[in-house]
Amino acid sequence: MDTHSSGGARAVWPQTVDEALAEQERIRALADLTSPGPAPGDVRLVAGVDVSYASEGTALVAAAVVLDAATLEPVEAAVAEGTVAFPYVPGLLAFRELPSVMAALEKLTHTPDLLVCDGYGVAHPRRAGLAVHLGVLTGLPCFGVAKTPFVFGHHDVGEERGAGAPLTADDGEVVGRAVRTQPGVKPVFVSVGHAIGLDHACAHTLRLAPRYRLPETTRRADHLSRERLRAMTPRTGEGAPRGAPLP
Repeated sequence: MDTHSSGGARAVWPQTVDEALAEQERIRALADLTSPGPAPGDVRLVAGVDVSYASEGTALVAAAVVLDAATLEPVEAAVAEGTVAFPYVPGLLAFRELPSVMAALEKLTHTPDLLVCDGYGVAHPRRAGLAVHLGVLTGLPCFGVAKTPFVFGHHDVGEERGAGAPLTADDGEVVGRAVRTQPGVKPVFVSVGHAIGLDHACAHTLRLAPRYRLPETTRRADHLSRERLRAMTPRTGEGAPRGAPLP
């Protein structure tokens, strides 16, 4: 996919913490946080991205998987092998992954209607998580589905599928929603990134998770990135794959 033709902003890869903080401010200002975005019935193709890291060294693999939104059957997939692009600094995780994630997306021949990432959008200390960056840089509606609430709180979530509770900052600002995708299973944490509202993001999350806790977009991208990293192991000497650290 051509991120420029889809309306994406210019990508900047900072080299220092100060540059990264300034870039987060720029990206946050460009994010569309008012549009309701596409409803589940309006999406034909949905893409998910995820990154796996080698347990030793700096190797990583980013995967992008495009699914048919109605059937959740795979349409296309791409991977990009890379190295960690930025030191680990809490709140700046996006800059470690973005170059490789964007490279994987650029390899796709289909342009999805919606992008879902394993991570956070505005549920971020500076309201500029990975989903905000990806949405602005690709020009696509984008939201994040995370496995933990990060630093934010929420009330108890009902046990039934579809139950939810607001994810809130200390000042009461709603930054996302805890959503139960399967009965009796831990909720996931949904936050918007760009050009989609929270209600639609949560509806998409449930539609993408008919059987498991995590959306199929995340599950398939995670599997693909891990498989490619394992295949790289004899060549690079890196250790077994691991997931991404907290942002």
